[in-house]
Amino acid sequence: MSEITAAPDDLRDEPAGPVRQLRGNLGVAPIVFMVVAAAAPLGVIGGVVPLGLASGNGAGFPATFVVSTVILLLFAVGFTALTPYVGEAGAFFSYVRTALGFPAGIGIAFVALVSYVAIEAGVYGLLGPAGAVIVELFGGPALPWWLFAAAAFVVTTFLGYRNIQLSSRVLAVLLTAEIAIVVVLDLVIVAQGGDHGLSSGIVSPNAVLSGSLGIGLLFALISYVGFEATAIFRDEARTPERTIPRATYVALILIGVFYAATSWALVSGWGDDEAVARATDSGSTFLADTAQRYIGVVGTDIITVLYFTSLFACILSFHNVASRYVFALSQRDVLPEPLSHPHATHGSPHLASLWISGVVALSIVLAAVFNLEPAAQFYTWFAGTTTVGFVVLLIATSLAVLVYFARDRHGYSLWRVRIAPALGLVGLAIGLILIVANLGDLVGGSTVLGWAIVGLLVASFAVGAVVGTRTQDKVVEKS
Repeated sequence: MSEITAAPDDLRDEPAGPVRQLRGNLGVAPIVFMVVAAAAPLGVIGGVVPLGLASGNGAGFPATFVVSTVILLLFAVGFTALTPYVGEAGAFFSYVRTALGFPAGIGIAFVALVSYVAIEAGVYGLLGPAGAVIVELFGGPALPWWLFAAAAFVVTTFLGYRNIQLSSRVLAVLLTAEIAIVVVLDLVIVAQGGDHGLSSGIVSPNAVLSGSLGIGLLFALISYVGFEATAIFRDEARTPERTIPRATYVALILIGVFYAATSWALVSGWGDDEAVARATDSGSTFLADTAQRYIGVVGTDIITVLYFTSLFACILSFHNVASRYVFALSQRDVLPEPLSHPHATHGSPHLASLWISGVVALSIVLAAVFNLEPAAQFYTWFAGTTTVGFVVLLIATSLAVLVYFARDRHGYSLWRVRIAPALGLVGLAIGLILIVANLGDLVGGSTVLGWAIVGLLVASFAVGAVVGTRTQDKVVEKS
């Protein structure tokens, strides 16, 4: 492949004005920590995996992580090919803007912003009760969930205001701890040979195709939300043309291998049929029950604490991503211009971060005031919004890749910019169909709520496209 030079093709729709840019020196590892933490690996293992086993394709569910990883790696092939031609931070909306125009890009930006703020706010609905469990575990009183949400919110707001390196260090520690304890559990299960031999469901066509493969694929796909945020840290990365692609591939492979291997180990820990039965009957304690069986009470207590810190790491990661979306939009003068001024000392998007904190705080307060059930309602509703938005963003970016390279491959192979992105797009389209078809069940059995979520995202895109058109028209008038 020929040498690729970063050179955005068309900057005529960019608003004039001083450069407002974040500062940082992130390498591959810190960015990987950031985006893998957003995926909340321990949260997925403790929450999504039991759902996939119970409602999806049973003992074959671990294989759906392999399928999802392949689909997303196909997406990443085109995504990273376009990276050198996107000369601005902004992740998905910058990629879409580069290929499909400014209005479409801003429309996608609004969808992304709604999706990321929704998941940041929603995860507080899991973190709060998890904090309460820890206090009771050590003999403390029963406390309302929103107290723990409020405490985590204060810490998140502080870290979001500071330099990105501080957040990356915190996330590195938390992520390393949560992955380490689960790897220990996996190794103990495998070393003991599982309950009665290691599961073959991950490679058995009969097991993979059993039950509801569609539901299994749905739960697998939503477990990767956040991996794509590598590109939002472009301005804070060293040599982003190399760092962003490498971080994207490393994050995807790390997440995929971790999910597939751990879910397989958990199934092996009980046996195929028993694992599905336990996930169905006591999914909320499935991970803890497995841990107690294989690594004892102390191991279970450690996992309980790290589950809480995993959720906090997820919140902090999405807060950083959402803040940078706001910062990037204000750089384009789509949102108020002051939000695009980095902190003089920290080089952080401090005002954008505070703006996101305000929206999230309002969500938590409303959930507490209206006495929403934190997990079954607050988290589920917001997570449903993010799930649909996530796949829509991936599809839009895949289309952007195909359109950008349609006439000129810029020295890339057909596989890199046409075949792989097209195959990824097909897989993502199937995933979106499955998600929308089952969205009512995903958000608590309400079809009306499911369609309301779809309507919210459609409206977000429409509003963003209108704002983008007006912003572009103002730029044209000034020029």
